[in-house]
Amino acid sequence: MTLTQLEYFCAVCRYHSITRAAAALYVSQPAISMAIRELEAEFHLELFHHAKNRIHLTKEGERFYARAEKLIHESQSIYSDFACDEWGDRPLRIGIPPLIASVFFPALSELFMKETGIPVQLMEYASMRACRLVEARELDIALGNLDFHGIERFHKLVLMEDETVYCVAKTHPLASRTELRMEDLLDGWHVFYNRDSVHNQTLVSRFQRMDRSPRVLLYSSQLATTLDFVRMGGCGAFLYESIPVGDEFVEVPLVPKLTTKFGLVWKDEASERVKAFVDFAKRRSPEVVS
Repeated sequence: MTLTQLEYFCAVCRYHSITRAAAALYVSQPAISMAIRELEAEFHLELFHHAKNRIHLTKEGERFYARAEKLIHESQSIYSDFACDEWGDRPLRIGIPPLIASVFFPALSELFMKETGIPVQLMEYASMRACRLVEARELDIALGNLDFHGIERFHKLVLMEDETVYCVAKTHPLASRTELRMEDLLDGWHVFYNRDSVHNQTLVSRFQRMDRSPRVLLYSSQLATTLDFVRMGGCGAFLYESIPVGDEFVEVPLVPKLTTKFGLVWKDEASERVKAFVDFAKRRSPEVVS
């Protein structure tokens, strides 16, 4: 059992719908369904009755929901009460996108904590949602795609630039191509990042310029899940070139290139801890990225 599983479960209870819960949390429906299945398997429970257009809790599910809500509330209280030092009463809250952050960010945050003693709490959010949470003061800093409308509302620091490629299994019909245009991808099935990502909206816009909508088989923020679908050979995924995928896959460049700048965003009224992290990133990110 994990807190993430409990949060997904409680969201479905509140919205009475996996679809609406997924939209509210900006995650994929399969991710929520899997979390619920894992909870049911672990505790040997049936948590929901499934009707045609709605689900509702079983008696056991109602009891489980009450306990799960208490656990989530208690976990939040623990962060508030114990994540403190001379820098303040809580850790520096940084939103990170699940896929691209794995390339270099864990090393950067770990080095920062060792050097400064300032605690860091990393939370996985796609770029657009993370920026909204920075604006709402629920996050201190967000790492993400900087190519979005409204970036001027934030301070920003570019850390790296990446390129989008089309990832397919070696058995896929497009695996032998040396480059791909968007026109080549109109009729295929694709895996996209979650809907609250800048990357998703950029790709959708490119399809719409051709008066088409992409055929999206899966919205996912999890690399393992994405590659499991791609491995079957019936679809491809738009991924960043820097993400390691393994020798069993082929990454085909897009023409024209789709490049993205990644970096940090924060608000004007930055705390001393935010300023300390930004200064640290300016000094150390090239070393970490390389």
